[in-house]
Amino acid sequence: MVDNDLLMQAVYDTAAATELFALSGVGGIKVRLNPYRKFLNVDDHEHFVHVFANIMGGRTQAQKKVLSQAMIRTLRGLLPAVDIISINIRDFEKATYCNVPKLQESESTER
Repeated sequence: MVDNDLLMQAVYDTAAATELFALSGVGGIKVRLNPYRKFLNVDDHEHFVHVFANIMGGRTQAQKKVLSQAMIRTLRGLLPAVDIISINIRDFEKATYCNVPKLQESESTER
């Protein structure tokens, strides 16, 4: 199996290489690894990887397809023994997304 830090860096580097994301600051890429200890899946596959990509809305379907395919290629290369590798991309709604900087910006314009 691949080292967790190497796996996360590969995911980060793949996302960065698409040029769809900020490389620094609040909008920068964030990668988390959350292995599940208990699971059940089709055909009793022992190993599988699924990437949940939550991104800010505004990218085209074509851009998201580039991201999806690049991620699968990277993970397939790193994890050749894994039978199931998949990704889904979900858009955050810009209108309802909030974080501390956005809240501070909103509060400063209300004054």
